[in-house]
Amino acid sequence: MTTTSLTPPAGEPWPEAGDFPPPLLPPGSAPEGAAPGRTAHPPLFPEFPLPATGPKGPASWTGRLRTLPARSWRGRPEDPRWVRPSLLALLAATAVLYLWGLSASGWANSFYSAAAQAGSRSWKAFFYGSSDAGNFITVDKPPLALWPMALSARVFGLSSWSVLAPQALMAVGTVAALYATVRRRFSPLAGLLAGLAFALTPVAALMFRFNNPDALLVLLLTLAAYGLVRAIEAAGTRWLVFTGVMLGLAFLTKTLQAFLVLPAFVLVYLVVAPTGLWRRVRQLLAGGLAMVVAGGWWVAVVELVPASARPYIGGSQDNSFLSLTFGYNGLGRLNGNETGSVGGGGRGRLPAGAEAVAGNGPVFAPAGGPGGGRGGGGWGETGLTRLFDGDIGGQIAWLLPAALILLLLGLWATRRYARTDTARAAFLVWGGWLLCTALTFSFMSGIFHQYYTVALAPAVAALVGMGVDGLWRARHRLPYAAVLAATLAVTAVWAYVLLGRSSDFQPWLRPAVLAGGLLAAVALLVAGPLAARLASGASATGVEAASGAPVDGRAGARRIAGRVTAVAGLVGAAAALGGPAAYALETVGTPHQGSIVLAGPSVAGGFGPGGMRGRGAGGGPALWLNGRTVTPQQDGGQGDGQGGGQGGGQGVPGFPQQDGGRGTGRVPNGNGAQGQGPYAVFGGPGGQGGPGGMNGLLNGAKVSDEAAALLAQDADRYRWAAATSGSQNAASYQLASGVPVMALGGFNSSDPSLSLEGFQQYVRDGKVHWFVGGGSRGFGGGETTGANTVNGANGPGGESSQSQTARIEEWVASHYTARTVGGSTLYDLTRPPTS
Repeated sequence: MTTTSLTPPAGEPWPEAGDFPPPLLPPGSAPEGAAPGRTAHPPLFPEFPLPATGPKGPASWTGRLRTLPARSWRGRPEDPRWVRPSLLALLAATAVLYLWGLSASGWANSFYSAAAQAGSRSWKAFFYGSSDAGNFITVDKPPLALWPMALSARVFGLSSWSVLAPQALMAVGTVAALYATVRRRFSPLAGLLAGLAFALTPVAALMFRFNNPDALLVLLLTLAAYGLVRAIEAAGTRWLVFTGVMLGLAFLTKTLQAFLVLPAFVLVYLVVAPTGLWRRVRQLLAGGLAMVVAGGWWVAVVELVPASARPYIGGSQDNSFLSLTFGYNGLGRLNGNETGSVGGGGRGRLPAGAEAVAGNGPVFAPAGGPGGGRGGGGWGETGLTRLFDGDIGGQIAWLLPAALILLLLGLWATRRYARTDTARAAFLVWGGWLLCTALTFSFMSGIFHQYYTVALAPAVAALVGMGVDGLWRARHRLPYAAVLAATLAVTAVWAYVLLGRSSDFQPWLRPAVLAGGLLAAVALLVAGPLAARLASGASATGVEAASGAPVDGRAGARRIAGRVTAVAGLVGAAAALGGPAAYALETVGTPHQGSIVLAGPSVAGGFGPGGMRGRGAGGGPALWLNGRTVTPQQDGGQGDGQGGGQGGGQGVPGFPQQDGGRGTGRVPNGNGAQGQGPYAVFGGPGGQGGPGGMNGLLNGAKVSDEAAALLAQDADRYRWAAATSGSQNAASYQLASGVPVMALGGFNSSDPSLSLEGFQQYVRDGKVHWFVGGGSRGFGGGETTGANTVNGANGPGGESSQSQTARIEEWVASHYTARTVGGSTLYDLTRPPTS
């Protein structure tokens, strides 16, 4: 048994603890399951005392609030003095990183910024999540994620900062919740490492500085995991109800994606909770009821209110939120059958041998040829390696191999623990979250964006923190030192591969990460066990230093080995986090706008930071068209990966023009039989007044001051100052003018939100002043009866069909006089129409 000289002083920081290997236990004191008569080591994941429970009830709140500042600063009484300052420093650093230069992204995703603006002007728009204060149509998600932005805009005024700041503060809350969840069962080191790994995840640095719903979704899911961990500790019903409430609120944030973790959460509690089986079942039913109430009350209101008394449900084809939930936003994401989406009801992939992409909306395919590779479609290849491939790997996969290794380690190390052991339960909670979500993302055939992977970040970070905590504690035992070294080596090699996909980005970092990681792995493999071996010999033959006798040479060597281990640990952590940290800093320093955004630098063969797929000739995205690789601009200027190429050039038939013009995005006569229908072009904003990428589907339009001032003139006399096709175009004009703009057809211009007759009635009633033209041509979906029918174009197997939005635009163009203002084509609907 080791001497007391090997016990670290209380409050000693983690790196110095490398001088003090964990003591060996004498025979007879081994944990349950150890071989009798053998010297045993402490368990890999020993129990940590839970924080003391204070008094309950309303009377206790006064004292708890009075002592909150002191408790927040000090933390747990048993924690070393450095723990709570380190946590507060981590939270402060996260706040600075995520708030720094926040307004550089402007309105970010103007689709949601316009809805936040509407919610700050109208409580009805706030409640329903309307795109405009006139309450014509909602966004295609529930409204909960919009509420913090709208309230912030009400308090601080509408600005880019007031819209995006709540998202950044959610990052701080997520780091705090992640730390608290991991710390419940593991050491402070595990919680801090998990929080740091999450904060430096590139896709987290992207989405918590953006205004998509994903930031709030991740925060709520992390709080749900915290509640589940608390419930498992003592079979607490109230904490299980808390978990249900968080999941219900997450549903009101991004519908069914919130429930990807639900199977794992239910199964883990049903198996490991420390109470009887039927009580576990009853508690789960109570939690399920709480989830239904928290997530269903808003749905019930929307479904019960008459359609005439509320806005149209954006994204749906029948004005029903339930069909939106289980269709376009639900099962359609899994099987690709998304009626009304840009892929046109699951037609996001090319049929075998086909040269044309068909459907009722623009469909795109990678430049590698039809089909997009294995099991892929317009939204990329599917399969087990999807999260590691292309530009997705740089978003989330830096620590994903390590997380999977450490998950297996945690389950193996706790295989003989009791059924109710909280360490194994924690690995099951986070591992279940990771596997359920990752497998869904890997095989879903419908709409999939790279930034969805932010939902994996808390689970990856927690598994890394918990696993490294146990391995570091056992670093002096050769088997665990080998696992720790192998995990670090795999992480360093994988970072080398990921950095190689963006070889022009910080070229020095790639060899530095590889060399640092491999050297640290070797040092950990050798120095850790060597320190323990020397410590064992020193304690058997050592001499008391206090007596003045010379210190045994083994003790000095042990200390050197311990310090080498500590330094190797720090170098290894820097190597493991160096790649994602560099990507995260690049993300923070790059403005992001539009509907499809990515973290980090441009990646070869992937989308750039602004969402464009690679670089074709002239800076445009290379796509497959009729058996050849083409770009929207064959002779344009060089693009930068964030928008269309600069300069003009001859446009390719079937593509929207990217030179600032009004390109229609479809070939005259729309010959679907020859496969020259609309194709998606992931570009930046168009010129003034012209729609942006995909005719405004992705990035809206650049609105001139003259056009904005004209829309705002006498706007209070009309319910909508203007109408236009597509939510992104409408959002651009609404944010520029500050007045409500009707978004016909919703996000994809494919929602049957208003018929031509209904629009004509609005015009007769004087509710709409202007119509902004040029938005629907090129992607307006609508119902079709044939696979190759596009906006009224006849193709094989289908009859002519036309979206309501396109009919409205054609009626306006044929009955009113166009007026060009600052590059925008406007029609004054208050003037008498021509015959």
